Amino acid sequence: MTTEPQDRLRSTIRLLGDLLGQTIIEQEGQEIFDLEEEIRSLSKTWRSGDRSVLSKIDELLPALMADLPRALAVLKAFTAYFQLVNLAEEQQRAHILRERMRAAYARNEPMAETIAHAIQQLHAQGQTADQMRRLLADLFIEPVFTAHPTESRRITILARLRAMASALNELDRRDLLPPEAEALEQQLRENIVLLWQSDETRDRRPTVMDEVRHGMYYFADPVFYLVPQIYTELERALAEYYPDESFTLPTFLRYGSWVGGDRDGNPFVTPEITEEALREQKETILRLYNIEVDKLYNQLTSTATRVHISQALRDSIEQDLTLVPASELEVLDRFRWEPYRHKLIMMFRRLRATRAENEQPWRTRTINPRAYRNADEFRQDLYLIRDSLRANKGERLIQDGLANLIRCAEVFGFHLATLDIRQHADRHRSAMAEVLTRYNMTSDYMELSDAQRVPVLNREITNLRPLTAKLDFSEATNQTVELFRLIKQAREEMGDDVIQSYIISMTTHASNVLEVLLFARDAGLFGQIDVVPLFETIGDLVAAPEIMTQLYTNEVYRQHLAQRGNQQQIMIGYSDSNKDGGYLRATWMLFKAQRGLAQICDEHGIKLTLFHGRGGSLGRGGGPANRAILAQPLESVRGRIKITEQGEVVSSRYDNPALAHRHLEQLVNAVLLSSGKHPNYAQEATWVSLVEELSQRAFAKYRSLIEKPAFFTYFHEATPIDQVDRLNLGSRPARRKKTSAVTDLRAIPWVFAWTQSRVNLTSWYGVGAALETWIEDAGPDATAKKAERLASLREMYREWPFFRTVLDNVQVGLCIGDMAIAALYASLTTAKTRTEIFDDLLEEYERTKRLVLQITGYQELLENESWLQRSIKLRNPYVDPLNYIQVALLERLRTQPSTVDEESLQAAILVSVNGIAAGLQNTG
Repeated sequence: MTTEPQDRLRSTIRLLGDLLGQTIIEQEGQEIFDLEEEIRSLSKTWRSGDRSVLSKIDELLPALMADLPRALAVLKAFTAYFQLVNLAEEQQRAHILRERMRAAYARNEPMAETIAHAIQQLHAQGQTADQMRRLLADLFIEPVFTAHPTESRRITILARLRAMASALNELDRRDLLPPEAEALEQQLRENIVLLWQSDETRDRRPTVMDEVRHGMYYFADPVFYLVPQIYTELERALAEYYPDESFTLPTFLRYGSWVGGDRDGNPFVTPEITEEALREQKETILRLYNIEVDKLYNQLTSTATRVHISQALRDSIEQDLTLVPASELEVLDRFRWEPYRHKLIMMFRRLRATRAENEQPWRTRTINPRAYRNADEFRQDLYLIRDSLRANKGERLIQDGLANLIRCAEVFGFHLATLDIRQHADRHRSAMAEVLTRYNMTSDYMELSDAQRVPVLNREITNLRPLTAKLDFSEATNQTVELFRLIKQAREEMGDDVIQSYIISMTTHASNVLEVLLFARDAGLFGQIDVVPLFETIGDLVAAPEIMTQLYTNEVYRQHLAQRGNQQQIMIGYSDSNKDGGYLRATWMLFKAQRGLAQICDEHGIKLTLFHGRGGSLGRGGGPANRAILAQPLESVRGRIKITEQGEVVSSRYDNPALAHRHLEQLVNAVLLSSGKHPNYAQEATWVSLVEELSQRAFAKYRSLIEKPAFFTYFHEATPIDQVDRLNLGSRPARRKKTSAVTDLRAIPWVFAWTQSRVNLTSWYGVGAALETWIEDAGPDATAKKAERLASLREMYREWPFFRTVLDNVQVGLCIGDMAIAALYASLTTAKTRTEIFDDLLEEYERTKRLVLQITGYQELLENESWLQRSIKLRNPYVDPLNYIQVALLERLRTQPSTVDEESLQAAILVSVNGIAAGLQNTG
C-alpha cells in the first residue's frame, strides 16, 4: 500500500471494491454486477452535470420494480460497498493519526488535541501545580452509552467489519511475505462473502437485553483497555510539564449507561429487566477481570527462593486457604514457592465464584463464601500484590499489566458502568396523585398549581412515616414505586456507584423534581442519588434557570443537596429542542440555558455538572464532541461534563481502537482546556444580542413551515418515515403515544426521515432567512449599512467559537443534503403540497447556502474541511442510486400495493434505508 494519503485510501477502496465485485459475480452472477455498474456510471454522469441521463435511470427502474430479488441484490451491492468504504476511511484516519503522532514526536512537541497538548497549554498559561491539583480534584468526565435507536447495523455486521479491519491492519505491515499477504486477502474475501450472505436489517425488534449485550460488545473491547491508557497519558503529561511535583489522579473518567435503565416511553424496561441489565454488566466486567488475572498468573512467576514477599501478602494467602476445600489443597500446594501465582489462582477462583453467584436473581440468590462480596475486596487483593512487588525489587513488574488492572478495578468496580434511570415526568405525577389520593393526603393533586403542589411534597418528604407500604396500586404506579426500591437494593448489592442518577424527562416545574425526591425518600434514598431534571423543549430551556432557583431556595431540597456535597447534575436535551424550534433557535437556547444555569449555581454555591443529551446527527447536537465543548460557555463546563454516546455514534467512535482513543483524548483535552484561562471577546455582548435576534427570526421561519396545514402530509408522503418506524432499530417504540402527529414522534425518526430524503432540514432550515432578513433590515437604500452588517457576521464567524461552530455545522448539513435528490421524494406527493412545502424548502436551502458562503468567504461549502468535502463528493454517486430505487419502491408500495408481496417490498425499502444510512454515515 502506498504512503501518500489519498493514493493509500484509493488503493484500499480499490482492493475492497474489487473483492466485492468478485463476490457479487460469484454470488449473484455477471448480470447483477453489470446492472449495478451501469446504474453507478449513470449516477456519476448525472453528478457531473449531465441531467439528461436521469431519463436513462428512470428507464431502468420499472424492470427493477418488477423483479424485487434483482432490486434487493442491487441495493445490497451499494450498501455493502459503503460498509467497505467506511471501513477504508476509518483505517485511513487511524493511519493518518499515527503519522501525525510520529511527526509530533520527531518535533518533540505534543500533537494538537491530545492530553499532553492540554497540559502544555495550561502550563503555558501559568497554571501552578497547586492549581492543577485543584483542577484534577474536580475533574469529571462521563460518556454515557444509550440504546437510542439510530444504529442501523446488526452486531453480526459489525463483527465482520471488525475482523476485516484487523486484516487491513496486518496488510499495512511492510515485511509481509507473499503467502502472508495472500492469506490476509483471503480473510477479507471470506468476510465480504459473509457480509453478502448476512441480512442487513433485523427481522424483529431487539429486546432490551439485546441492546444491553450490544453495549457490552464495546465495553469489553475497546473501552476496558483504553481507559487505563488515558489515565497513563495524563500521568505522563503531568510528569513532563510539572517534573518536580507529584499528583494523585482521582477517578475522573468513567462510563455510564442508559441501556436497561431508560424507561421513558419504553414499556419493555421493567424493574426485572433493570436488575438483569445490572447483572449482565457485572458478568462482563468479572469475565474481563478473570482474563486479566490469568494473564498476570502467566507473567508473575517470581519465586520465594529468589525474592521476598510482604507479610501482608503471606497472611492473605493463608486466609484464602481457609476457604478452599481440603480436596483442592494438594493442587494448590505445588505453587507454595510461587506466592504471586498462588495468590492469583485464588483470585481467579474467587472471581469465578462471584460470577456464578451473579447468575442468580438477587432475591433468591445463595451466598457463596468464596465469592468476593464487593469490588473493594478485589482491589485490596491487587493492592497487596502491588505493594509486595514494590517493596521487593519488583517495581518494573507493576507497570502495564498489573497497573492497568488496578486502574480498571478503580474505574469499573464490579458494576462496569453507572446505570442511569430515566422516566417521564408524567409517570411520576400520575403515580404521586394515585398514592396521595389513596391515603387521603389530597384529593385533587392533578388539579393543583405548582405553587400548591410544592408545600404538599415538602411536607411529605420531611415526614418520617413511609409513603407507601404494600404495592396494591395500579400496575403503572406499582412499577414506579418498585423502581425506587430496586435502586436501593442494587446499591446494596453492587455498591453506590452502580446507580447514581435519576433523570426526569420533560421537566417543566420544580414539583417534577420534588415528586421524584419524595419517592426516593420513601425508599431510603434521600440524599443518596442525584435527582436530575432534563430540560428538552425551547420553553423548558428558557424556564430552566427559574426552576432551579425555586429548588435552590427550597429548604427541603437544599437538605438533599447538602448530603450530595452541594452538587447538582442538570441534563439538557438537543433533540426535542431542535424539533420544537429549529436548528439555530435550539442551539442558541441551549447556549443561553447553560450560561444561565451556571450563573444560578454560582449564586447559590452549587457545583454544577451539565449532562449533554447529544445525538449523532447535527439536528440532535452531533458533530465533534471536543469542538462542541469548547464552543459552549466555558463557565458551564469547568472540568465537569457528562455526555451521551448514542446509537451509530458508539460504533463510529469505538469500533476502531485508534479512533476510540482519539475520541477520548480529544474529550479530555477539551474538558481540561475549559478549566484554563477563558478568552475575552470584546464584542461578545453585541454578538449575544445579535444571535438572540437571529435565532428569533430563524424560529419564526421554522415554525411558519411546520405549522403549514400541508406540512404533515408532505412529511409522511415525501419521506420514508413509515418505513423508518419499521426498521427494528431499537426496543423502544418510535412514538411516545399511538398517534400519527409529528409532535408525538420522537426526535430520532424525525431526523432519520429527513436525512433519508436528503432534505436534512434539521441542520439548516431557518438560518438563511434569519441572516438575510437581518442584513436586509438595514434599510432599502442602506447599502453601506448592509455591508457593515455582513462584515459584523464575518467578524463573528472568525472570532467567536460558538458562531463558527454553528455555521460550520450548517455547512455540513447543507453538504449532506441534496435538493435535486429531495425533489425525487417531493414527486411522491401532490403538486399542490409540493408547491407549498418543497418550493419553500428549496428556496430556503439556496438562501442559506448563499448566505453561509458570503459570511465564511468560501467559494464552496466545507472549504475549511476539505477531507469531508471530498468524502461527500465521492460518496454521492453511490448514494444517489439508493435514493432512486428507494423512491421507486415507495411509489410502488403506495400506488400498487396489491400487485406485489407487500412484505417483500417493505424489506427492499428497509435495505435501501440501511444503505443510505451507511452512505451518508448518518441515521438520526
